[in-house]
Amino acid sequence: MTLSDGDWDVLVIGTGIGGGTLGRRLAEAGQRVLFLEKGQADARSAENGLSEIFVPEARAKRGLWPQPLSVEVDGVTQSFYAPLGSGPGGSSVFYAATLERPERHDLEDTPQRPHPTGGWPLGFDALAPFYAEAAQMYRVYGTPDPLSDEAPLPLRDPPALTAVEMALMNRFRARGLHPYHAHTAVERADGCQMCLGRKCPKACKMDGRSAGVEPALATGRAEMLTGAEVTRLVMDGPRVAAVEAVVDGQTRRFTARRYVLAAGALGSPQVLLRSACAGWEVGVANGSGLVGRNLMFHVNEMFALWPRVEGPATKAVSLRDFYHRDGQRLGTVQAMGIRASYGEIVFYLNRMLAAKGWSRLSPFTRLPAALAARMLGSAQIFVGLMEDLPYAENRVEADGRVVYRLSEELKTRRRAFRRAIRRGLGGRFLSVTPELNWGHPCGSLRFGDDPAQSVLRPDGRAHEVDNLWVADASFMPTSMGVNPSLTIAAYALSVAAGLLEHDG
Repeated sequence: MTLSDGDWDVLVIGTGIGGGTLGRRLAEAGQRVLFLEKGQADARSAENGLSEIFVPEARAKRGLWPQPLSVEVDGVTQSFYAPLGSGPGGSSVFYAATLERPERHDLEDTPQRPHPTGGWPLGFDALAPFYAEAAQMYRVYGTPDPLSDEAPLPLRDPPALTAVEMALMNRFRARGLHPYHAHTAVERADGCQMCLGRKCPKACKMDGRSAGVEPALATGRAEMLTGAEVTRLVMDGPRVAAVEAVVDGQTRRFTARRYVLAAGALGSPQVLLRSACAGWEVGVANGSGLVGRNLMFHVNEMFALWPRVEGPATKAVSLRDFYHRDGQRLGTVQAMGIRASYGEIVFYLNRMLAAKGWSRLSPFTRLPAALAARMLGSAQIFVGLMEDLPYAENRVEADGRVVYRLSEELKTRRRAFRRAIRRGLGGRFLSVTPELNWGHPCGSLRFGDDPAQSVLRPDGRAHEVDNLWVADASFMPTSMGVNPSLTIAAYALSVAAGLLEHDG
């Protein structure tokens, strides 16, 4: 079997946590899988963070998304390098390895906590087995959320708390809160440096590469082609006939029996929109007009806490006391695994300037960043992840441009979230204006039962295309109040199960 013979059961576009997870499950079940990855292959020994490089060619070599993201937020145009990956494993090789399961009210309409969209087409119980399978595949450890009424995930026992973590846990409990050890996917290998937020040469951090693509390739039934930028799907009526991609400057076509888009909530809709052709004039699978629309992010509320104990940064502390309060959908609070370092402060100051259209002032952020780092000292950085909701005008376009409007209801919920954090935890907020989490795009190809109101069926297959499925964050109809990674992996496993059940 070679890359040119075209004898593939499934072609997967993208190797992030969705594509990697699905590809592994299919390859382990005997399917022949071809991964097409836009990013370059890099040495397994490579190590770097998300926000260190600002030259496109250098970023591409380090597995970072090479082009600046063009964004219009509330009418203000911005251009910046988003915290996204491009290479085997996608963004997941950089993420902080937090894999949290949502609560029932995130997915379902319950009497106590109504869902703003009426609920997902797949409820909590339907997805629960896949959440458990994903937690085991990614070797997640932690402790159950004491506020949850659901059966806990099959979690591995976490390591003993550090002095910093114990101090923070005790502080929160003294305030009547309910912290728990965050659900984290870092294999405790010898010499593990807990490289949260960084790509690491070791395979101890479970991500789309180490827990997905690499095990798939090890079966001998999967191959990966890097540097393959998919330009369009070639259509034959209601079926995908081939995928067209540019490889080493040459346009090539790849064929398979079935195709899976897993290029992310920003990338997958671009592929469909760029594939417009006779019979698909407004883009493939776009009869609803919703391809690229209902784009969501989380809203970050970053703040600093001083644990009164010196020690390394922690990612182990999480709590959901402000998850749903006074009838409002807020979100989870968790340690970010970073200290208030100079580099991080420079990055966020530059993002704040870009949000106001003042990017020309970025060269002058170094001195205030140095002063802020000295002032914050040994602070631990926490973040509140607030749920975003779908609005059709929030979208990604065919050229990758993002248009987003901060709704009034989001601004109202944000004020309530900040009040809850301030009263419950104290600390010092590090932002004034709303900060979108550009590393958590989701929702641009929402799934649902009604073809007029959704792009995908509940099983991940496009409503209008017989042999096309999606397995990335774009399927989500709401962003939930937790990190999306475990949900992406669980849904990818659900899609893989459906593909295997109805093979043929």
